[in-house]
Amino acid sequence: FRRGRLDPAQQAHRVYFPLFQPDELYFEEGDILYISDTSDSNWWKGTCRGRTGLIPSNYVAEQAESIDNPMHEAAKRGNLSWLRECLDNKVGINGLDKAGNTALYWACHGGHKDVVEILLSQPNCELDQQNKLGDTALHAAAWKGYSDIAEMLLNKNARTDVVNNEKKTALDMATNAQCASLLKRKLGGVILRTHSNAEEYLDDEDSD
Repeated sequence: FRRGRLDPAQQAHRVYFPLFQPDELYFEEGDILYISDTSDSNWWKGTCRGRTGLIPSNYVAEQAESIDNPMHEAAKRGNLSWLRECLDNKVGINGLDKAGNTALYWACHGGHKDVVEILLSQPNCELDQQNKLGDTALHAAAWKGYSDIAEMLLNKNARTDVVNNEKKTALDMATNAQCASLLKRKLGGVILRTHSNAEEYLDDEDSD
């Protein structure tokens, strides 16, 4: 955890705060707050245990410990209970981290099939969001060789024609035959790819 000002969709541990107005949010020490609106410098909008209300910003800034992008962290770790808690507390499913990644990207990158399944079940989940390298969730699944996850994305009509900053599609980045076969069938054509291209991409990633 890190101390500091909360941005939207972050979470924080908080101390006891008594209610003074009906629209203020009640919470106790150890509770987790999900901040969704910081547009008012005095009162921030947050959710705690499924309830939404107002929180004095100075309390959060002075007392709270915060973590950026809780949905992303849950997806990276394959933590289903945390992911469900984020969803229950209205954390934005398509939020981007500093690298431009979505929670879905990280779930696919980590091979967390159960997390991917939950995210894909959300009606507004963005499948084809590109990060700062131009990669989508399908790029991540193909590169990491998770053919089962790639198939899940394709069944939801993830685009196969998106190219990243290196002009590579998910098929170009596929590191095993099963992923490549799935993507070729979806594309309706055969595109050959050499092993050296895969190694080149891995080397590029390591150098970043």
